[in-house]
Amino acid sequence: MKKVLITAFTAFVLFSCQNDSTESSDSNVSAIAQRGCATQEVFEAQLKADPTLAIRMNEIEAFTSKSILTNRLVNGKIEIPVVVNVLYRTAAENISDAQIQSQIDVLNKDFNALNSDYNSVPALFSGVKANVGITFVLDQIIRKSTTKTSWGTNDAVKKVAQGGLAPTSPTTKLNLWACTIGGGILGYAQFPGGAAATDGVVIDSKYLGLAGSGSAPYNLGRTATHEVGHWMNLRHIWGDANCGSDLVSDTPTHNTANYGVPAYPHYSTCTGTPVEMTMNYMDYVDDNAMYMFSQGQKTRISAIFVTGGPRAAFGI
Repeated sequence: MKKVLITAFTAFVLFSCQNDSTESSDSNVSAIAQRGCATQEVFEAQLKADPTLAIRMNEIEAFTSKSILTNRLVNGKIEIPVVVNVLYRTAAENISDAQIQSQIDVLNKDFNALNSDYNSVPALFSGVKANVGITFVLDQIIRKSTTKTSWGTNDAVKKVAQGGLAPTSPTTKLNLWACTIGGGILGYAQFPGGAAATDGVVIDSKYLGLAGSGSAPYNLGRTATHEVGHWMNLRHIWGDANCGSDLVSDTPTHNTANYGVPAYPHYSTCTGTPVEMTMNYMDYVDDNAMYMFSQGQKTRISAIFVTGGPRAAFGI
């Protein structure tokens, strides 16, 4: 069992999403060899710009740990309104309403254990696989034409002054930006505790939803599932360190990120040589190889929505 309580400074080391892609920085290149996200880079930039963020993140971690230890779970239904901000230069980037809705459908399946591959979870983990029980509703689609070929990860896409779109009601709505990010990044998210002006999830438009311009092996909408997991305070399953901790007690300790479609069982060389939960949404495997959250992750997510939690305004 992994320890859940950590020091604030150690927590910052663990909040990482590495760019492990071999793709060219040319935004027109669509073949990505390995999953990559830029949540850590964005977090570090935000921390430098606002030192008080460190205090807020530590307070959230302390609150989460207390909520888990006292079994405080969400009461009532959590329904997340989603605003999708589409920034496009080409017709392919101006993804259709149907493709956007297909992404909402994927989120609803994955967060409610309705995904068809949920029953593929190995028997070893069947006792901890979870129905998170959160639903998503498409609230609004906002479109904006741009001349930019790529947006990068400096949150320019969220800023009107830099040609982007500001979030709509970010304290009560999940804002999702669809754009060409570039640099081999599929997406990135902001953890709870960051500024409202930049809160939400950014997904490269090639990897949002089903069909459309989606590129295999990232064409099943799981990039958004992974990034929304971060938005809900989940860390990478390997803890962004060799044999690191993701602050969840029922996920095995992983050596590092896994890629592609790992053969099962895949053993860790960390203490106890556990079988790694490579099919967890918070690993880096291909879309068709990730299909579960754990009960511990569900409990961690629940803590942010209770009264006093950083996303309590979403509870209804």
